[in-house]
Formats: sequence, structure tokens, C-alpha cells
Amino acid sequence: MRWTAVIVALTLAGKESPPLAARVVRPYEDPGRDVEVHWYYYAGFIAFVIAMLVVDLKFFHTEEHEPTLKESATWLVVWISLAVIFGVIIFIWQGSDIGIEYTAGYLIEYSLSVDNMFVFVVIFTYFAVPLKYQHQVLFYGILGAIIFRGIFIAIGVALINRFDWVIPVFGAFLIFTAYRIARGGGEDIHPEDNAILKFAQKRFPSTKNFDGQNLFTVENGKRLATPLFITLIFIEMTDVVFALDSIPAIFGITKEPFIVLTSNVFAVLGLRALYFTLAGAMNRLHLLHYGLAVVLGFVGVKMIVELFHIEIPIWLSLGVIIGVLAITTVLSLKIPPKDDGKNDTSSAHG
Repeated sequence: MRWTAVIVALTLAGKESPPLAARVVRPYEDPGRDVEVHWYYYAGFIAFVIAMLVVDLKFFHTEEHEPTLKESATWLVVWISLAVIFGVIIFIWQGSDIGIEYTAGYLIEYSLSVDNMFVFVVIFTYFAVPLKYQHQVLFYGILGAIIFRGIFIAIGVALINRFDWVIPVFGAFLIFTAYRIARGGGEDIHPEDNAILKFAQKRFPSTKNFDGQNLFTVENGKRLATPLFITLIFIEMTDVVFALDSIPAIFGITKEPFIVLTSNVFAVLGLRALYFTLAGAMNRLHLLHYGLAVVLGFVGVKMIVELFHIEIPIWLSLGVIIGVLAITTVLSLKIPPKDDGKNDTSSAHG
């Protein structure tokens, strides 16, 4: 949280930021590349995302139920297909370099989202949220995630346009994050010790009883927060922490605000469907965090060496990302996980 506060303070202290469509050539950028995206492209994309979320919530999940594998897999294909179609549009519209940046950014953000699902399992297990109610919490959680990431992206763009040292600082932060992930430092989640959660439980009178998918209920004439609301607060808070890892990573791939935003949003949109598709089987991806550590470390080094005018081609970056994630995924499926109880997700899914 203090890291975010420092960023906000530095942003406010800088000079006036150029518009999103403007391009500011930095020492690590190609001065010959001219990418201009007007505000109405952002508005159109946001309108599309809102429309898809409304369709998802109002037409396909109006009643509480446990999502089936077929239903979840169908939505997973829908979200991935939309991301791929958008990527094809980017290739045609902006060319291969920008298209590859979008693809690489999407893969990184999606992979980080997969790793974050392990945390969701811990949270839902701790609060004993039935599977049929988890969709509602994740829907609002993803909505909040999109908003928070939009804010962080805007801050990141402002910082990059003002200060040359931001990129190598982001790179160093990613290397540290890669080290932490490789050591498994991000796996231990203890909601009972969280100060913000304790404050929320005191600030909002709550009940231990569920009332369908409602976030609030009335008992004995008093309006109380249900366990779903408390769970939602914790998920939103953890996503802020996740964003501190993912946003610097995408800036290591592209400096284009529109590509940063769209790759992030498409990755987050598919998270809920992926969570239910892999329910009960996420422990099979027990080696994924090592692959993510390698990818984040690679991107961190890439950001630092760019300061010295050493440019790693975007196609090479994409190859490293795909190769590392593919290898760790295959190894995860071939090598059985250790039965230490840490990755057991069965309790979270009925």
C-alpha cells in the first residue's frame, strides 16, 4: 500500500501529463513508431466490456447454481475467443509489432491470473462460501479488479511519461517479485490476521448466515452484511496486491496505454470462467509459479537493460513467455504434486 502511495505522490508532483493519445519518446523507445489511439476507442472498448458483463450476469447467471464444467468451459472459450479476435484486429489495425505486444501482454496477465486463483481457493475455503455463491462474489470482484487496474494503468502511464527512472525501477520490482514467487512467498494467506478485514468486520455489522447471493440481509430488523460481502472485500483487497505485480509486468512488454489496458481487461474477464473450469484440479498446476517467476524475472531484466539502449525484440519476448509457460505446464501435468496439503482445493468446491 505504501508503494502505491509513493506512486500517487510522485504523479501529483510531476508536470502536466500529455493526453493518452500522445506519444512521448523515451530513451528505451523506438522514435520511429507512431501509435495514436483516440479517446473514443477507449470509450468503445469500455462500453463493450460493460455490455458483455451485463449479458453474463443478467442472462446467464440470474439464478444461484453451481456452475457446471460444460457451462464454465463454454464461457472460457467465449472469453478467450474474444481476446483472440481482438488480437487479430490489433494485428490488422496497428501491425505485427503491436499485435505481438498485445499477445505477450495478454499471456503474462492471464498466467498471473491463473496463479492468483490459488488464493481465491484459500479465501473461499476460509469463509466457507458454497460453490453456488462464488460466481456472484467473483463477478463483483472482477468488476472491481477492472476499475482498480484502470486506475493503476493511468498512474503507470503518467509516471512513465514523466520520469525516465520508472521503467528500471519497475524492472527491479519485478525481479524481486519473481524471487518471492519462486520461493513461494505469496502462497500463505491468513485472512484472520488482516487488519483491513478486521476493520471491515467492525465497521459493517455482519452475520454468519448466507442469504442467497445477497451481500446484505436483514435480521431482527437490522441490516447486516452477509459472509459474501466480507469475502468480496478481501478479494478486492488481494486484487490490489495482485495488480502491483501485474501492471509493472505489462509495462515491460509495451508502453502503449491502449494495449496495456485491453490485454489486462481481457485476461481478467476470463478469470472467473477459468476458475470454475479448473475447480478441483488447480493443484495439478503446482509448478506454474516457477514459470511465472522466470517470466517476471526475464521481463524485469528486459526493462532494466532497455535503459542502456539494449533492446530485446518483442518476438523473442513472446517466444520466451510461451516457451516457459508451456514447459512448466507440461511438467506440472507429468510430475505429481507433493501431497503436503497446501494445494488441496477440494474443500473449496463442495
